[in-house]
Amino acid sequence: MPGGKKVGPSGTGAIAPSGIRRSETSEGASAQREEEQEEEGDEDLRDGGVPFFVNRGGLPVDEATWERMWRHVAKIHPDGEKVAQRIRGATDLPKTPIPSVPTFQPSTSIPERLEAIQRYIRELQYNHTGTQFFEIKKSRPLTGLMDLAKEMTKEALPIKCLEAVILGIYLTNSMPTLERFPISFKTHFSGNYFRHIVLGVNFGGRYGALGMSRREDLMYKPPTFRTLSELVLDYEAAYQRCWHVLKKVKLGQCVSHDPHSVEQIEWKHSILDVEKLGREDFRKELERHARDMRLKIGKGTGPPSPTKDRKKDVSSPQRSQSSPHRRNSRGERRPSGEKKPAEPKAMPDLNGYQIRV
Repeated sequence: MPGGKKVGPSGTGAIAPSGIRRSETSEGASAQREEEQEEEGDEDLRDGGVPFFVNRGGLPVDEATWERMWRHVAKIHPDGEKVAQRIRGATDLPKTPIPSVPTFQPSTSIPERLEAIQRYIRELQYNHTGTQFFEIKKSRPLTGLMDLAKEMTKEALPIKCLEAVILGIYLTNSMPTLERFPISFKTHFSGNYFRHIVLGVNFGGRYGALGMSRREDLMYKPPTFRTLSELVLDYEAAYQRCWHVLKKVKLGQCVSHDPHSVEQIEWKHSILDVEKLGREDFRKELERHARDMRLKIGKGTGPPSPTKDRKKDVSSPQRSQSSPHRRNSRGERRPSGEKKPAEPKAMPDLNGYQIRV
């Protein structure tokens, strides 16, 4: 989801202290309102100042949503209405191939499976229409999100980054030795904020990620990173190459491998403010989160794998109280040593067409 119009360094660069202070007033209110919308799963209003929509009517797409999508395409595309007319008026458009969902032999290694899954996600293609075809509410239980992922494989429509995370979870559920957890990024570029999310993975003590982005280096990362901080800093370096400043990183807890789990995904166990923490503390907090995940799994309070028997009680599994940094409820997440403010925030204005990350 994140990105921005690619311009020369003179048009971007570091944010001056005075700019930061301004963002804490008007832009700060904007950011907080967007955080609240994200918490409710309502992320379809703006990204980087450019509005985008969510198809809330299911599939097939209803007429009103279909026409709204084309109006939006005409508004955000450099060729305006011409591109919509050219596509909608064509009678000889080629058939789009439908990618095959990857299947694996028992002998296929986890890294090879991850590569195949990422290829499949890439073959679905990035959704550039400005309308997200699948409505994803983050508050839904895992079982409902897995049903939605199954629909994604059936429809084989272009997707955005949040849809890719849900699809990645679905396609890796049969890999109990692979841990999965969401990683969200908030960046600043050219006066606007951008958001992106990938599915972090850990296999054999090495970190990687699955995802979808307009930028090649903001999606897939093979599980070769020795630490979580190395993985996140690699994403930060990728953002720097397209003149984005990383502002916040949000890390979730490990996701259950049980596709029928009624638990919610824990999207924001740790909320790290990059500027407030400083480089060394930022690294320490990333590694602290990695330890929290290992501890939770080691004590049997992590996500159940398909090979484990589920209790008849469908309530959330009991969590250990030994770690002061582990979140036990939605109100106890650890945002870089601070509680997440619950103040509203406003959207940045549309800044014209942007080629976004």
